[in-house]
Amino acid sequence: MAEFRRILSPFARFECGPVHYSGPMRISDFALPDTAAARGARELMHEYHSPALINHVVRSWLWAEAFAVVEGRADVDHELLYAAALLHDIGLAPAFDNHVLGYEEAGGHVGEAMAAGAGWPAARRIRINEVIVRHNWPEVDPAFDLEGYLLETATGLDISGRRDAEIPLEFRREVLAAHPRLDLAEEFGAGVRDQASRKPHSHARRLFDGGVVDKLAANPLERV
Repeated sequence: MAEFRRILSPFARFECGPVHYSGPMRISDFALPDTAAARGARELMHEYHSPALINHVVRSWLWAEAFAVVEGRADVDHELLYAAALLHDIGLAPAFDNHVLGYEEAGGHVGEAMAAGAGWPAARRIRINEVIVRHNWPEVDPAFDLEGYLLETATGLDISGRRDAEIPLEFRREVLAAHPRLDLAEEFGAGVRDQASRKPHSHARRLFDGGVVDKLAANPLERV
């Protein structure tokens, strides 16, 4: 049961303050969870994702943890956030592509199956599904789903460049040096375009119609 407990952030001492956090922040501040679910998520990530998507999902986890610090959010379920971040785009992998469901919904079910194998109880398995699905919502209320909010915010930064200035510049540089963007813009753009064309009622269609391909190209993280 110890694996299922909420772990307080090492930054819990920070109070909610100005959005533009200016304190030091390093990758080493964020410990990798070492649980069965975390290891399972890492294994699936490495088996089914390309190098560009591997770097994207790892960056998304780091941005999510960084936003939690910037906003002074201490009550974060770090294991859940980590596993969901690593699997949030697994539905784009051909092995898990669903002919009806959007890729975030397909990925949510992959996450739930992985969590079952890791021994999570039913309610917690549902949570990883919810967080993965909600990362593709237009917005998530943190009072409703904190981990879903953090992942949606983080992926908004990594894909569209939203709120980039709120993360310390040196941390952005460190993350991008350790986990470069490679050909993410081309690969993710093509994946969303394909999903949108086959699933016209999906969030992928909304993203594509909203100009995600242009946003990927114009993302300021491409020039940090």
